[in-house]
Amino acid sequence: MALPFIPSDAGLLALQAAVVVLPRPVSRPRWMERFHGRGWALVPIGSIVVVVFAIRYVSDTATGLTWLALVAVPILAAVALGWAARGSRPFAAVLAVPLFVLAWAAKNSLSGEAAGALLSALSCVTLGVLLAAVTPSSWLKLGIVLMAAADSWLVITDLLQAPNATLIAAHPPAGLPQLQAELFGTVSMGYGDLFVAGLLGAVLAAGWRRQWQAALLTLAIAALFDLLFLVISELPATVPVALALIVTEAFERISAANRRPSMRADAIPRQAR
Repeated sequence: MALPFIPSDAGLLALQAAVVVLPRPVSRPRWMERFHGRGWALVPIGSIVVVVFAIRYVSDTATGLTWLALVAVPILAAVALGWAARGSRPFAAVLAVPLFVLAWAAKNSLSGEAAGALLSALSCVTLGVLLAAVTPSSWLKLGIVLMAAADSWLVITDLLQAPNATLIAAHPPAGLPQLQAELFGTVSMGYGDLFVAGLLGAVLAAGWRRQWQAALLTLAIAALFDLLFLVISELPATVPVALALIVTEAFERISAANRRPSMRADAIPRQAR
């Protein structure tokens, strides 16, 4: 069953925004203390630049990534359902199994595509929570912006399109589901577009209100951004996430600056005249 562009696009944009909302705040496990460092902020930009050039110049990279996604995505999705996502419960991890079965058995239907996209989205929640646990938040925010900048550069210079097509075209054997990219109806979204949303949600997870604001901003900006599809066929879907982060941070800084003068005024003792 074919789904027109607008509902297809709306479905994936809603999924991306949901990934921003889902990560929950977690305390860094003791065993992860030794891994804490700023260098992890390079993972977002590396996940797109390294992958794109590896697909272009190293044979069978797309096949390897397809197998990696096939194995890792269901496991990471189970971790999200059992631990990393808001409202998660340990017993809910088993729900990843029927999602995988549906994505496999009905991969050419909307329900199968939705199940595969949901698995990928949940896996990105786990990755976002784990990366936020070992990376200073200010550095991870910078990594999100740099990832969007790199994504934009690759699209503008036409360096992304061919590797992306190669990755989407890679098929695992036995009709197993393709989890290395998200296809819903007539629109596709890269795995990195959900990954960056998971990073944003995880870095803001300590403030539930800010997390929701960022998710709604991501959805609104992405909807406006996608109007460009009227004139071009491919867009960097990481950009709305980065813009939502920038707007959220700017609003927070302005609010903090406005609060400081009033706090100083309240601290001045009153004197009788």
